[in-house]
Amino acid sequence: MLELRQLVKHYRVGKGDPICAVDGVSMSVASGEFVALYGPSGSGKTTLLEVIAGAQKPDRGTVLVDGKDIFAMSERDLDEFRLRQLGIIGHPADLIPGARAIENASLRLLLTNTRRANRTIEPLLVRLGLGDRMEHRTEELSMGERQRVMIAMALATDPVLVLADEPTGNLDTERTREVLGLLQEICGERGAAVLLATHDPQAASFASQIHELRDGHLQDCQPDHVLEAQSVFGRRA
Repeated sequence: MLELRQLVKHYRVGKGDPICAVDGVSMSVASGEFVALYGPSGSGKTTLLEVIAGAQKPDRGTVLVDGKDIFAMSERDLDEFRLRQLGIIGHPADLIPGARAIENASLRLLLTNTRRANRTIEPLLVRLGLGDRMEHRTEELSMGERQRVMIAMALATDPVLVLADEPTGNLDTERTREVLGLLQEICGERGAAVLLATHDPQAASFASQIHELRDGHLQDCQPDHVLEAQSVFGRRA
């Protein structure tokens, strides 16, 4: 589903020398697979996700989604890809203040001109445990509930690829398990490929495959503390 071939991305801070945020990264994520991109802050995780999403163009390399090179697409086709085939789970702070949970969750459906968008999204919100919270406004939801709304928004268009950038950064241990468990379960049923970027060993322990990213370099290894988290929480894949 997702294939990265020798991606390289530099950026410049001020007048200094260019910094290589992503350095020759190659990897793949199959349909229905839950893969973790693990590494500390500043390791290049967010930059890599932005390149995969088409928000930044790589200096070199290729991003293939369902066999299609996204950077060979026209701007119109790339926008359509982002809207319909790509789901991005951002941070709860991205929710619209004052909007109801169901309004936030159905936003992507409205952008695709889906009729009865609110009714369409309701079953997913119920599945995510928000059946009795749909009419509550953003400020009335807990952080865990807000993160579930973000998941509903990302999955609303039934994407083939889901990118999650530190989705549990503001959640405690119990909420992290609940949120990632639901994400893994729903995406597995739908056959969506999931790439989770995280610095949290507990979050990484949910993945069937873990890639460690450090200083822009990808390493196929599982740090000891991730393995310890897997033994405590149990691998979910």
